Amino acid sequence: MVEMNYIYLMKNIKPLSIEVVKKHIEHIKTLDNSGKLVLCGPFTDYEGGIVILKGCDINEAKSIADEDPFIKGGYKTYELITLRVANRENNYGL
Repeated sequence: MVEMNYIYLMKNIKPLSIEVVKKHIEHIKTLDNSGKLVLCGPFTDYEGGIVILKGCDINEAKSIADEDPFIKGGYKTYELITLRVANRENNYGL
């Protein structure tokens, strides 16, 4: 079985406050503690950031993104993308 990860790419649409950044970090910590976070972070050459999720389906990934304080507060928009993981264990997706 090929594992699927979900990526939400965020694009800034209005300036962030320290309060909303702290709320976003709490959201990320919750994802990490639940084992759903692969990695996340802001881009250095693009106005936005990325969150990569595992262990969920597309509907849960959308719900997670929608509940992110950056998205919920209208600070960022996002695009949800499905990544089919290719690695040694699954013969790189073949």
